[in-house]
Amino acid sequence: MAKTIIMDHPLIQHKIGIIRREDTSSKEFREMIGEVAMLMCYEAARELPLEDVEITTPICQTTVKKLVGKKMAVVPILRAGLGMVEGMLTIIPAAKVGHIGLYRDPETLEPVEYYCKLPSDIASREVFVTDPMLATGGSATAAITMLKEKGAKKIHFMCIIAAPEGIKKMHEMHPDVDLFIGALDDHLNDHGYIVPGLGDAGDRIFGTK
Repeated sequence: MAKTIIMDHPLIQHKIGIIRREDTSSKEFREMIGEVAMLMCYEAARELPLEDVEITTPICQTTVKKLVGKKMAVVPILRAGLGMVEGMLTIIPAAKVGHIGLYRDPETLEPVEYYCKLPSDIASREVFVTDPMLATGGSATAAITMLKEKGAKKIHFMCIIAAPEGIKKMHEMHPDVDLFIGALDDHLNDHGYIVPGLGDAGDRIFGTK
């Protein structure tokens, strides 16, 4: 059974408090999103599997640890998920980056794929899907379904703010996917925004309305 981990690190909580503020500028918001993602990636990486390898130091031969397999891939859900990528690459610069683009059909309200570009070896990597907000869970579950269809096997989802409704949908649709969450909020309002939340993450990262 997959894990759901709510981050309790003081630095993560402090920085989330800053990005929630209405008067935080786009520049500071963007920087803080990256810093929170970096700290969350560090915490989430505790779960990555290790193996023993023999090496030679300047003194002698010894056994050390290394990450198993092809390491990581970071796959942001466009566009807001892009804000988390740079911070994660600071921690794991060898990770490959894929992209998934979805939009919501105005009639069916279901997510529709408009872009998908993934590393060719996605099946052998630990995949971290990123999106700052997990609201209804529609985009996140659709993105993970797409990844599975394209061969990904070890998938984790990372978001900064989550609503209970989104977590519930993720557990129902993808019970095998670990969730790493910066803060768990109260509920969704009538417009599908997380409360108390931080507004539209994509608009605030890129300074658009």
